[in-house]
Amino acid sequence: MQKRPRTSSANTFTVTAKTILGLEEILAEEIRQQGGSDIEIIHRGVQFSSTQETLYACNYNCRTALRLLKPLWEFSARDDTELYRKCLKLPWDTLMGLDNTFAIDGAVFNSGITHSMYAALKTKDAIADSFRAKFGKRPSVDTDYPDMRFNVHINRNHCTISLDSSGSSLHLRGYKIAPGPAPLSEVLASGLIMLSGWDKKKTFVDPMCGSGTLLIEAAMIANDIPPGYYRNGFGFEKWKDFDAAIWKDVKERSKPAEEASSVRIVGGDMSSLAMRTTRKNISSAGLERSISLHPTSFEKLKRPPGDVHIVMNPPYGERVKSDDIIGLYQMIGDTLKQNYQNAEAWIIGGDLRAMKFIGLRPSKKIRIFNGPIECRFMKFELYEGSRKHKNSIEA
Repeated sequence: MQKRPRTSSANTFTVTAKTILGLEEILAEEIRQQGGSDIEIIHRGVQFSSTQETLYACNYNCRTALRLLKPLWEFSARDDTELYRKCLKLPWDTLMGLDNTFAIDGAVFNSGITHSMYAALKTKDAIADSFRAKFGKRPSVDTDYPDMRFNVHINRNHCTISLDSSGSSLHLRGYKIAPGPAPLSEVLASGLIMLSGWDKKKTFVDPMCGSGTLLIEAAMIANDIPPGYYRNGFGFEKWKDFDAAIWKDVKERSKPAEEASSVRIVGGDMSSLAMRTTRKNISSAGLERSISLHPTSFEKLKRPPGDVHIVMNPPYGERVKSDDIIGLYQMIGDTLKQNYQNAEAWIIGGDLRAMKFIGLRPSKKIRIFNGPIECRFMKFELYEGSRKHKNSIEA
């Protein structure tokens, strides 16, 4: 039996916000600040009750959300035949017309349907055949820039069809014109900064800045620039019930700070390619006045005056190769001990063996994923006379 997901009132509906494993608590708090209610943390996401205004605001302002899905229908589907048959009966024409393009994302777990792409294909066929039966024509598929993006999620034969309000993934902020090698996700970068508890007063330092993602996200946080500020658009703007007045009001209330923040944001990298890449992305975001860059290695980077807050993403030996990964991490530890007493450093790493050679005992460890790589995000509190603790980090 097909059914619509339960809602708490005529004006609210359920939304599922997807995020990176390890950022669920941060996202839940962001959603709460944007007006979400009945918040429930789930695996790699958050479910909540939303109004139209809250949905728009979460897309525009939540730094750690990847996608915001509005569930439409739920039903059982034991195989591809049942999935197609039930999707064929759904009122797709109430959501879009023949002139709209569409795409389907699929996710299948513990199901008689064994492949996510096949589930998406059968749903696409059902939509096309439904329109042909009613109108003699069908809307076109556009996998890159569709007007309507649907999500098919099947777990233990329970199928949920959702409408993607975000369109393209929310990590695509719109400012990154030069990604560079092994770029850090914008959502992960913001999540790491927020997990680190940066107070927007201490000088923010990323001494291995790569393509500049941590620096730019820190500058956006410091200047109250919404994560959706640079984007060209969102999926909900193509919906039939899109309310332009509400959307205008959301953006008006989320304007960046009028005066630039005085907090210092400092980046360094020994790679000339990384420096060129970072400068291009900073310029694209219009944040040249907020970020200072130094083309040098970490051990040669001059410590900024005053209180310092370090967040860094050194090479893991996975997507970025290092000739001496152990030596790299020993250098990181030595530099922190020698140059950054009375500072706080947060380091994300996917090579847990190499991270032991930092030689400092972490005061906090958080499990988090960078793409498919399981990582640890570790806090090091640095004091005068810090002693080296070899092999003190547990995997």
